[in-house]
Amino acid sequence: MSAVLTPPPTLPEDYPNRFRWNLDQYRELGRLGFLGERRVMLLDGIIFDKYPPREDGGPVPVPVRFSREQYRRIGELGFFDGRRVELLHGEVVEMSPQGWPHALAKSKTADVLRAVFAGAGWVNEQSPFPTAGSDPEPDVVVAPGRREDYMDHPTAALLVVEVADATLDRDTTVKAELYATAGVADYWVLDVVGRQLIVFRDPQPIPDGGAAYRGRTGFGPADAVTPLNAPAAVVRVADLLP
Repeated sequence: MSAVLTPPPTLPEDYPNRFRWNLDQYRELGRLGFLGERRVMLLDGIIFDKYPPREDGGPVPVPVRFSREQYRRIGELGFFDGRRVELLHGEVVEMSPQGWPHALAKSKTADVLRAVFAGAGWVNEQSPFPTAGSDPEPDVVVAPGRREDYMDHPTAALLVVEVADATLDRDTTVKAELYATAGVADYWVLDVVGRQLIVFRDPQPIPDGGAAYRGRTGFGPADAVTPLNAPAAVVRVADLLP
């Protein structure tokens, strides 16, 4: 009996923010060896693997995936200059521009959480948070310990927060699955348009691979939330919103 292969997590086919490569970039990636020996094609700015290995043998094109090491090296070579990107499930995606409400909410949230987690963790803003096959840049991460203890980006978190204005759907689906799979027990999405805080907890494995949160609760401006890893603290949602 052949083993059943568990497919790795993927972005939805209609994911809107995939990075678009131009022809010169595509050819340079090939010349530098980032595309390996795969048979690939550039279609509407997306690099597709024409014949990915599939258990059923079907030749369905899928976007080419990069490792974190490749992604960072490609960035060092200047391919992403002037564009804000992150790596999700091996694909390079563009991050939405930051308006003032987003920037203000991120700053307020970071300030509140620095006070809440003083002595237990430190707050990192919009910096890589490496996970399996991804290199997202959450708006706010509370990492355990002190920043002086780290020689590289944190891979564990006491709390992860994404601030959503134009990205609510992605933050509550793709990002939620990604952080659940990474074992983040407490994930918050601050919805600045809907004026609410959505709290995700209790990550559990799902049959097709990865994980999902079993708990999802919304809190309004008049509500307060206690972080899982700061049980004596109370965070007022109104103090986070712009």
